[in-house]
Amino acid sequence: MTTSVVGIPCDHRLIGKHPFHAVGEKYILAVRDGASVLPFLIPVLDPPIPTNEILESVSGLLMTGSPSNVSPKRYGGVPPRDGVLQDERRDDTALPLLMAAIERGVPVLCLCRGFQELNVALGGTLHQHVHEVEGRADHREDKSAPLNIQYGPAHSVRVAEGGLLAGLAPSKSFDVNSLHSQGIDRIAPALHADATAPDGTIEAISMPGAKGFVLGVQWHPEWRWSEDRVSRAIFSAFGDAVRACRRSA
Repeated sequence: MTTSVVGIPCDHRLIGKHPFHAVGEKYILAVRDGASVLPFLIPVLDPPIPTNEILESVSGLLMTGSPSNVSPKRYGGVPPRDGVLQDERRDDTALPLLMAAIERGVPVLCLCRGFQELNVALGGTLHQHVHEVEGRADHREDKSAPLNIQYGPAHSVRVAEGGLLAGLAPSKSFDVNSLHSQGIDRIAPALHADATAPDGTIEAISMPGAKGFVLGVQWHPEWRWSEDRVSRAIFSAFGDAVRACRRSA
């Protein structure tokens, strides 16, 4: 039987003096073991690989987290501050690819930066520094702490009815990790706020009426996914959607 394939757009970064296309191993393992599908890394070339060529080769997309942020020019924001990492190569590939995948009904799961890409691709905007917004908490991690602390539970989220997450989460409130400085400002018109943090920050989104599976979460369910009920449910449902998409192709 043909294996279902999930495409994962890479980050573009310099390692030493050489450009590399890279994806964190935790995302690759969560796709292989949590969704039980084959991970396929998508290079973010200049010019980009045409979206139709990519989508002819995959039955789903995972948009990962990253140290970089979506360029503010993609949503009409002010230029980024000095030292804020951008990845225009990834933007050039990921944003049109997301739109094309959703139009075709190809399942998409979007995590952290990917969650923000989903909102921007569909017409939403971002806060570049959530902790500076009045009434909002600091959602950044302590980079000096061990990884198990950085990725440990940071705050709760409250699940709203009417979205995809409500059908997956075993409870209406649960704890998540938090490792982001940016977040949704204006949600894209086609998206639904599936979950929020206590300070009102949108933490999960889906697309009611979409042809296929569309889910984005601001946290990192790929981190030790097998140890968390919600993470297991997310990757299992994503894998089921990918396999159904392949069968219908």
